[in-house]
Amino acid sequence: MKALLPSSRPLFAKRTLAAVVAAAALILQSGCKPHDDQVQTSSAAAGQPVKQEITYFKYPDNPAFDLVYLADKLGYFENTSTRPQYVGKISAPQIIPLVGTGEIDFGTRMVPLVISAIASGADIKVISAGGETLQDAPHMKYFVRADSGIRGPKDFEGKTVAFNSFGACAEFVTKKYLSQHGVDVSKVNWLVVPDNQSQQALVTKNVDVAIIHPPFSGAAEADPQLHKLWSDWDEDRGLGGMAPYSVNGAFARAHPQAVKDFVSAIAKAGNWVNAHPDEARKLTAERLGIDPKLVERYAYVKDLVVTEPPIQYYIDILEQAGKIPKGKVSVKDVYTNEYNPFAPKQTQASVNINPAAVAGGKHS
Repeated sequence: MKALLPSSRPLFAKRTLAAVVAAAALILQSGCKPHDDQVQTSSAAAGQPVKQEITYFKYPDNPAFDLVYLADKLGYFENTSTRPQYVGKISAPQIIPLVGTGEIDFGTRMVPLVISAIASGADIKVISAGGETLQDAPHMKYFVRADSGIRGPKDFEGKTVAFNSFGACAEFVTKKYLSQHGVDVSKVNWLVVPDNQSQQALVTKNVDVAIIHPPFSGAAEADPQLHKLWSDWDEDRGLGGMAPYSVNGAFARAHPQAVKDFVSAIAKAGNWVNAHPDEARKLTAERLGIDPKLVERYAYVKDLVVTEPPIQYYIDILEQAGKIPKGKVSVKDVYTNEYNPFAPKQTQASVNINPAAVAGGKHS
């Protein structure tokens, strides 16, 4: 059987039904087995592998250090039931909303965005961990111009800070850290700028501070015009740095094996990156067309098994900020390890994706 793109399944189903009816008629007329069954039996007897139907998942084609692209490049989706179908670039703030509606099937963005989406009734679930913040592999770094005079948290007041989106790590981790140091965050001008444009915005004095994620933070750190202040490791020792992968609920219910194969493939890719950081940087540099020396190292949670502290961390922040009602979302509403073959059974949460949350989700 040929691999089927999602849009071809209704036609395939009709043809399959017609074929079954025709085969049944032949059986009644001749008393013989259908030819297709004989071929399949013969193939199975010969020990030949039976081709399986492929489920294609819709995924952004963004400039990023991303496990889906690496898993695809490394061949980890081969011999599984699923493959990526790239749908073009999607801006970071739109990824989780589009996973919620089913316009894309998987997405990787920070935990607070997923929590907020769930609180609003979105049909979405975290199904694997992602990046791990380490001292030598932080999730994001803070830069200023070398001649700016900005060196500490209090210097942020009255300044313009570039970050990749509201509602994610750059906003909440930064605001919490600044508040802890006596900064009035209402006096900071927050400006959304994509990571791959933040360095230039800083150099040209369109912003005063830039919060930049890998792989683009590497080029900023190598720029002699800029000065690195600190990283998110210095702010919370990595608690807020996990960037998990989430799935649309309707897709997960319709294609559970594809979700398992997806998580397995990216978990293998994450472990490969941890074991081969230089090779991973080269592959990312090749994809983005940049110097490998400027690609930041990226670390991933072992086996991508989700743990609860990073999720509770953001639930607390969102409740304290009045972004979600207290008690509206619990940790186990947010994630499951059920699809992760590497997760210990005792860590697996039950699937609790709201099937009616988004009635208009698009799935082929």
